[in-house]
Amino acid sequence: MNIIYAFLLTLFAGLATGLGGLVAFSKLAKSAKFFASSLGFSAGVMLYVSFIEIMPKGLKALNENFSALVSNWIAIGGFFAGIFFILIIDLLIPHDHNPHEIKEPHHHSELLRMGLFSAFAIALHNFPEGIATFYASLEDFRLGLGITVAIALHNIPEGIAVALPIFQATKNRKKAFNFALLSGLAEPVGALIGFIIFSTFLPTAIFGIIFPFVAGIMVYISLDELLPTAEKYGHHHLSMFGLIAGMMVMALSLLIV
Repeated sequence: MNIIYAFLLTLFAGLATGLGGLVAFSKLAKSAKFFASSLGFSAGVMLYVSFIEIMPKGLKALNENFSALVSNWIAIGGFFAGIFFILIIDLLIPHDHNPHEIKEPHHHSELLRMGLFSAFAIALHNFPEGIATFYASLEDFRLGLGITVAIALHNIPEGIAVALPIFQATKNRKKAFNFALLSGLAEPVGALIGFIIFSTFLPTAIFGIIFPFVAGIMVYISLDELLPTAEKYGHHHLSMFGLIAGMMVMALSLLIV
């Protein structure tokens, strides 16, 4: 049952891009304050949970199999491996088509191309996020739920980044929504493939390696995507208030649940 719950949470997080696709057709998509605060909130959740919950869980699992010194080295290596993994994916995406670079194209062909490249780029980013969400949920449902909420909030503007330019270019709501939704489905696909690959290892040892890797991914996403994007919406204090609120909510949820 834990596997089913973990997969459903990952699926929910991925489907949030579809929600973003719907939001793209509403007035909410134009609210800079809404996105600045929600992106800051997501970053707060991810940063707090990475250092306070995920890393310690990884070390605990590693200590069951290795000495303290070896466990620390593996955890550190896994953390930076996660950062470099998502960094490489980011670097493989052409700068002009990276969905995290806010641009203002005017021609329909440029808008359509931007939307399609954004869909592809976001799918690449969502794949490792799916692995992260799935394994966090598999180990600790409470932890996975917090990460799911953070990634879902993060995925809503990504869905908008895909749907809005495609809709403006084609005036086809269905096509715009479908591309946004498909880009998010890379998350459950990543979870499924990750489970197939990693399920052959010893459970405690593999969790000890995966969790620091997951933490690195989360930290990179927060610092490279969420906070800079929130800043570009022009509401610095709202993004910071959201960041603090995200940390507080995650801290309280870990204490009381």
